[in-house]
Amino acid sequence: MALSDKSSRQSLIPSFLYSASSTVSTSHKSLALDKTMLAAAAPASSNSGVSSPARNFVVPAPSEPGKIEMYSPAFYAACTAGGILSCGLTHMAVTPLDLVKCNMQIDPAKYKSISSGFGVLYKDQGFRGFFRGWVPTLLGYSAQGACKFGFYEFFKKYYSDLAGPENAAKYKTLIYLAGSASAEVIADIALCPFEAVKVRVQTQPGFARGLSDGLPKFVKSEGYGGLYKGLVPLWGRQIPYTMMKFASFETIVENIYKHAIPTPKNECSKTLQLGVSFAGGYVAGVFCAIVSHPADNLVSFLNNAKGATVSDAVNKLGVVGLFTRGLPLRIVMIGTLTGAQWGIYDAFKVFVGLPTTGGVAPAAASAATELAKA
Repeated sequence: MALSDKSSRQSLIPSFLYSASSTVSTSHKSLALDKTMLAAAAPASSNSGVSSPARNFVVPAPSEPGKIEMYSPAFYAACTAGGILSCGLTHMAVTPLDLVKCNMQIDPAKYKSISSGFGVLYKDQGFRGFFRGWVPTLLGYSAQGACKFGFYEFFKKYYSDLAGPENAAKYKTLIYLAGSASAEVIADIALCPFEAVKVRVQTQPGFARGLSDGLPKFVKSEGYGGLYKGLVPLWGRQIPYTMMKFASFETIVENIYKHAIPTPKNECSKTLQLGVSFAGGYVAGVFCAIVSHPADNLVSFLNNAKGATVSDAVNKLGVVGLFTRGLPLRIVMIGTLTGAQWGIYDAFKVFVGLPTTGGVAPAAASAATELAKA
């Protein structure tokens, strides 16, 4: 039967027949005897293992208190909050790795390897040096995460609706790629000023202690426009990274549920679903690191040296160096980071009562939403 036929049919059924909350409310108002009988029947049904029709027969009404309707403003707000937590906290946690990576990219003669890089950093700056720049990292990537995840959910739904159910299912990977790219364009505008200050603080000891004194000093030196000097290279790094991050994650998760787990996703425990999210995120992160690494080298180089250009970076680092310098460390960092991000993001969604990400084609998700609204 067509979706529209189902919707029109369901709309003819009074809400009290399929809303658990309204059923209880009506019986409470009409007869005290009904309320007593329902209260007596509840434990009996739970003990006998028979499901209560009021609880399991029907979809709750969209207006039921405590429920977040899919693709509503509350849904996008929850995804935005989840993005803040997932990106801000994880990037701040790997600040020591990021510091060594950035210095390996800027000064390879001094920071020759991962292991020696940590030793050099500790010798020069002490233990506190491992967390230099954590404030712009936390704030910058929180802003980026808010836009990245919130707008991805928005654009994924928007492009799916434009394509229609059949095309959205057929070209779902293109939907993921387009949605994530659109979201990242906005996210990098929010991130760029913080990234510029972060790199300068981390790679030039003595420049500033952090964001509070680093930002005014940076603006005084290079003007407000200097904060966005690295925007194009940042887009070059982050847009391919995010397209790979979301499209590969969605594909990996879908295949895990299809080939590795014998039960459908909606029948799996939340713990198992979150485990799938972390595993899918980690594998996706490895691909992300490889795709975006040359641009990451450019961003670090441009933000470190005043007046530096892309050609200067290529001449100093070399073409091979752009693709390989600091790559092993970045694979470990980004793989762990991306896995943790998806784990935190989906854990927050589960906490607020939303399903985890992935495992369902966009068209199928839209159809389920329409049925819930009917």
